[in-house]
Amino acid sequence: MNARGALGRYGEDLATRRLRGAGMTVLERNWRCAEGEIDIIARERDALVVCEVKTRRAGPFGHPVAAVTPAKAARLRRLAARWLTERWIARYGRPPTGGVRLDVVGVLLPPRGAPLVQHVRGVA
Repeated sequence: MNARGALGRYGEDLATRRLRGAGMTVLERNWRCAEGEIDIIARERDALVVCEVKTRRAGPFGHPVAAVTPAKAARLRRLAARWLTERWIARYGRPPTGGVRLDVVGVLLPPRGAPLVQHVRGVA
């Protein structure tokens, strides 16, 4: 694994801990299909949560949450619909009663000190 991949994996590990700490159940990580990847799929009560994780080192590129553009959010919605059909509905026969939500977890790694983890709910 290269340095960028290791950084992303570290951020996803931190995000998974944050989501579990908030009471969510992580159903799947790094689900891939031909159109792309969903970082984390979780469940919060009756809602399905599709979570994008963005990890950055502190620097000129801004906060990681800002990296989720409208185009990226639209792609995540398409991926979520595909996961829902292939995994959830195939198993349960119906959509989750609490609906589907798109969240972003931004992980910012300062030069010193603990990482800053921000969970933004319902971004799109």
